[in-house]
This record gives sequence, C-alpha cells and structure tokens, in this order.
Amino acid sequence: MSVPAVSPGRSVAHRIVSRVILSPLGRRFGRDIASRLDPTLIRLTRGRVSCVWPFPAVVVTHVGAKSGKTRTSALVYFTDRGRVILIATNFGGSRNPAWYHNIKANPLVTLYGCGIRGRFMAEEIYDAERDRLFQRVNSYPGPYAKYEQAAAAQSRYVPVIAFTPQSSRCDHTVAETWGTEI
Repeated sequence: MSVPAVSPGRSVAHRIVSRVILSPLGRRFGRDIASRLDPTLIRLTRGRVSCVWPFPAVVVTHVGAKSGKTRTSALVYFTDRGRVILIATNFGGSRNPAWYHNIKANPLVTLYGCGIRGRFMAEEIYDAERDRLFQRVNSYPGPYAKYEQAAAAQSRYVPVIAFTPQSSRCDHTVAETWGTEI
C-alpha cells in the first residue's frame, strides 16, 4: 500500500482555520465537538471533509492501553517518506493525548482517510528526525508552534509519531466497524 503525499497546507483557509483553532472557543470546539463528529464525518465523506477542513484528517482506530477496548480518534496528519505523521499536541495541554498512550502500548493501528486505508505500525520519532518533522509542519500555517510553546511552558515534550503501512490486505474487523469495505 502506498501513502499519498499530503502536506500541512499553505492556503488562506489554512490560516483562518489555524486562528480559529487557537482561540479558546476554537480549542473547546476541537476537543468537545469535532473530536466526536469527525470519525463519522470522515467515514461518510471518505476522508474528504472534517471539522478542521482544509487540514487533512485521518481516523485512527486503536486499542485502549488499559481497557483493551477499540477506540477511534480523528487527527490532523501529513505524510513524509511514505509514512503518515501525527503530532501529539493535545491542543498544547499539560498531558499527552489518550490516543498517544494507547498507541505506545498497542502500536498496530488502522488508519482511514482520503487515500489512506489499512493497517499501520506506529513508531515514535526522536531527536533530529523529530525536529526535522516538527520544523516541516511549523513551516506551514497552523497551530503546531503555539501548541509546542504551550506544552513546553508546562514542561511537556510534544511527541511525533510515524505510521508505516503494514500490508494491503483488508482488515475485516475495522471494515465491519465502519460498515464499509476497506
């Protein structure tokens, strides 16, 4: 399976959405509303539309670290060298997001988005490679630099996770979850 090239984006719409998301109301919308709507919205539109449009979003299906239950998270991503890249900003909060802990405990996940469908292996990126990816996303309009500053002010390191495709075969468990063939 190949991963389509996706950059964070430079349009005027990206700048506008970034400013909205950085506001207190935008942050609350992202946490409380978009996080619940996006998995369904992304599924229904085959990854073309999400609450954070025009930013690309992907649904990550993962297993809870403590509960063992299947969880879904809709997250903004970009691609680099055939990998899907997610940044665990948690809106600049003092703790890493729950999905990060789940993926660290159970790194085999399923991703679903525009042109991305299948099983992926997650790996946290460190040192120079992490800095290169963070610099790449910061070179585009977006909230990542502000989120990193807010997290650093609370002594939190913002992790960068790379997802590598595992196979092109269908994952029927996730296909049944979405009600569509992957």
